[in-house]
Amino acid sequence: MTKKPTKAAMSSADRANAKHDAPPGNDAAPASSRAARAAERRAAIVEAAMEEFIARGFAATRLDDIAKRAGVAKGTIYLHFKDKESMFEELVRIVIVPVVAKLNALPPPTGTVRELIETFAGNFLKEVIGTRRGDLVRLIVAEGPRFPSVADFYYREVVSRGIAGMRGLIELGIARGEIREKNLARYPQILVAPAMIAVIWQSLFARHAPLDAQEMLRVHLDLIFGERRTT
Repeated sequence: MTKKPTKAAMSSADRANAKHDAPPGNDAAPASSRAARAAERRAAIVEAAMEEFIARGFAATRLDDIAKRAGVAKGTIYLHFKDKESMFEELVRIVIVPVVAKLNALPPPTGTVRELIETFAGNFLKEVIGTRRGDLVRLIVAEGPRFPSVADFYYREVVSRGIAGMRGLIELGIARGEIREKNLARYPQILVAPAMIAVIWQSLFARHAPLDAQEMLRVHLDLIFGERRTT
């Protein structure tokens, strides 16, 4: 009678085959559990990437540093992302795109267009100024010229959507007679200018001259819509 080989005598290949051939009911980690762990690792990698990108910049960040911060092997990163650029793109999709997407999901205004813009822009400032989102925007501004593909991606996923949403609101304001300057629809960038100024100012000059971004927004909208009347 042939003696059954012990676990110690089995090669790694034998053990792998044995595991593969085992009945499904013997699998200690169901597919759902493995998928959950994979999702957790991916989220940890993205979170670590954000910290590293913000601390070191896009160019100086290494995958080794991201892996160390995430507590995974460097090879694990390649199971989720093909390179550093695709990782940054995922970060933008998760952290920034949802904020801009809210602009295109706004319900038809029941009040004035100004009130709608004021609400969205006010919330945008709260979610970006002084947060990690703002840090990522500044990173794009600082390093985008050296990495055109990253800047192109950010334009497609964030900027173009924001511009389209703002242009639609401006055109509605013109049609309702709330905005007199019709050429503003050609340059919707003007409407979002305070947000960009606030993001950049916060990182460079806030310690010298703190900026009230919400009040600046109010004054900016007064210039576009006319000063709000008080009753």
